Amino acid sequence: MIRRSVDLSPAARDGFDALIDVRSPAEFALDHIPGAINLPVLDDAQRAAVGTEYDQGSKFLARRHGAALVARNIAAHLEVALGDRDGSFQPLVYCWRGGQRSGAMVTVMDQVGWPVTLLEGGYQTWRRQVKAAVYDAPVSHRLVLLDGPTGAGKTALLGAVAARGVQTLDLEALAAHRGSLFGAMPGGQPSQKAFESRLHDALSRLDPARPVLVEAESSKIGARVVPPSLWTAMAAAPVIRLDSPVAVRAARTVRDYAAIAADPSALDAALTRLPRHIGKQMVAEWRALAAAGEIGALAAELIVHHYDPAYRRQAQGRDRPERAVIDLGSLDAAALQRAAEQVAAALGDLSAA
Repeated sequence: MIRRSVDLSPAARDGFDALIDVRSPAEFALDHIPGAINLPVLDDAQRAAVGTEYDQGSKFLARRHGAALVARNIAAHLEVALGDRDGSFQPLVYCWRGGQRSGAMVTVMDQVGWPVTLLEGGYQTWRRQVKAAVYDAPVSHRLVLLDGPTGAGKTALLGAVAARGVQTLDLEALAAHRGSLFGAMPGGQPSQKAFESRLHDALSRLDPARPVLVEAESSKIGARVVPPSLWTAMAAAPVIRLDSPVAVRAARTVRDYAAIAADPSALDAALTRLPRHIGKQMVAEWRALAAAGEIGALAAELIVHHYDPAYRRQAQGRDRPERAVIDLGSLDAAALQRAAEQVAAALGDLSAA
């Protein structure tokens, strides 16, 4: 018997053996429920062809053509992607609105004997939940910002603190961007909708009663916009601030951005996108350093003359209580672990307050 559900809580989603998105690959790439796999009953070209035939030709022939394609695609999924699943397999299946595409898949899966569940309303049910959480409702979590200038080690420290069992929210990982001029990551960024889906999923898995450490970011991470409910909560959150000498920060920046430093054309292109208030002569000097392979000197110049002034300007407009200041004066693992202990202690004090 086909079951139906609209429960998309983390516990409910984790209770299924698979979340199966039967929409086309392009729809799936734009956004999907985190953790879902894509088993399209119509691929992009097939969906477009059937839709065109339906709109411009015979609706009957379009439905017949579409049904034949759907049947063949479902058969292929049963033999390949689902070929190793036994009778206990319990999937959740969805399409755009929970209509014909997911209906066809669950009908066949039910006949196979799998205890299959159809998501009523399809992807739109998930999207409504995401929008309500990140646009309409205030964030209920106790956020604490991990702040500090460029190269101070915020991302590394966030990971070290997470390894200690502290709740963290890694916005740069969710947005697939390091949040700076040179912050692009391989594979590019998710769509805005996909970023919001990842964000909602991450927040829904955190305990609102315990502090959540999140790296201080601007309102945009690369091309992705931090949703208003989260941005409002971040603007009011207390701060744990990192400090680190320029030389250490420059060395850390060189290490963290080794990939772009190894690509002279990408590095030069990034330097040409610096803000207009940076003088042409200074940009020319920095491009010369890059061309000469003087990456350490370039990093120090950028920190002193670009990133630090921008950080100070942003800090002047903030009115957030500072809970701790932590000096991360070295690149070594021991310094990182000492800083992680201090952060965990500061968050523990907040939990007890």
